[in-house]
Amino acid sequence: MPGMTRAGMRLAVLAAGLLAAAPAAADYSDGRIRIGVLTDMAGVYSDITGKGSVVAAQMAVDECLAAECRGMTIEVVSADHQNKADVGSALAREWIDRQGVDVLTDMSNASIQLALPPLLKAKNRIGLFPGGTARLTGDACMPSHIVQWMWDTYVQVAGVSTTLTTPGRSWYLVTADYALGNQLEADTKQLVAKGGGRVLGSVRHPFPAADLSSQILTAQGSGADIVALANAGGDTITGVKAARDFGLLGSAQRLAAFFLTVMDVRSIGLPTAQGTVLTEGFYWDLDPGTRAFSARFRARHGAVPSAIQAGIYSAVRHYLKAAASAGTDEAGAVMATMHALPIADEVVRNARLRPDGRMVHDVYVFQVKTPAASTGEWDFYETMATLPGEQAFRPLEQGGCPAVR
Repeated sequence: MPGMTRAGMRLAVLAAGLLAAAPAAADYSDGRIRIGVLTDMAGVYSDITGKGSVVAAQMAVDECLAAECRGMTIEVVSADHQNKADVGSALAREWIDRQGVDVLTDMSNASIQLALPPLLKAKNRIGLFPGGTARLTGDACMPSHIVQWMWDTYVQVAGVSTTLTTPGRSWYLVTADYALGNQLEADTKQLVAKGGGRVLGSVRHPFPAADLSSQILTAQGSGADIVALANAGGDTITGVKAARDFGLLGSAQRLAAFFLTVMDVRSIGLPTAQGTVLTEGFYWDLDPGTRAFSARFRARHGAVPSAIQAGIYSAVRHYLKAAASAGTDEAGAVMATMHALPIADEVVRNARLRPDGRMVHDVYVFQVKTPAASTGEWDFYETMATLPGEQAFRPLEQGGCPAVR
């Protein structure tokens, strides 16, 4: 098959066999499928993950039980990883060894994301990562046991940089000093240079950051055309507030936030966040499908879903379709079927799963609306650009995934 790697061919052949000859009787370990949501319940990411992630996973279960998964036994368990790799690893191991968890999801912390794939492979389990470091489909890839669904550090930068960078345009970065921030900065330098722009410099801050006044003033003083926040969660909120306080927002300089969410904008308020540019793979008000899904989610959770929560729903739903089709929860068989089945739901558009484990789909660049332009609660974004997945995500051949070389 032209353009397909050997790994991709093996997955396709195995999946075709599974779909053509599904077992007459399903073979699920312990007679059930158990999904573990390893999340941040009280830290800086809790608004965009946390209880909403558990709700999203349970929605996927409930909807599959009413359709493809009818008659199956599926359970969801959850725990707080406290944004600590050792805590997350210990919880994952205990779930697998003692509670029979078959698949893990969320894990939205870069250090935890890099710690868990070897365990998943050793225990023959699947990890559904809604986002995170692009290393998960690069040097740390493990497509036999993990997929990366909604976003990664590369695409969060690529969307904004593709839209804002022109030859000669300058950037300055305010970077969280840990794995996520470091990766965002590295990807920015590469992509801005590719677009003919210049990164004048960067200033780092601890995680989490209590105050970013000095960092924003440094970035503002650089004279860069674009100041970018290479952080997430509460740190991004702090950065946007400081940018507004010191007059950066609304000036000739533009503010980009690589990981700003609808929850962050609601917390900050449109008067403060207006004009900020960001990349998202999902927004609740994109089309009738996203609005229908978000209405069901909001009825359960009281807020619209973040891109991470929407990604968890989409990934778990696809995993369960694959497990039902394969008639087993054995990781290899389910993963092969996930690659073979079309990805179709209310969350993503034009989606497919690559041999390196990256799910490619349409991505959007938004600008936060002014208060006058907003027509109602949660109406925060105006679309600047829609990027096809093939343009937005890092090309397969540039990722360095050893499994698909």
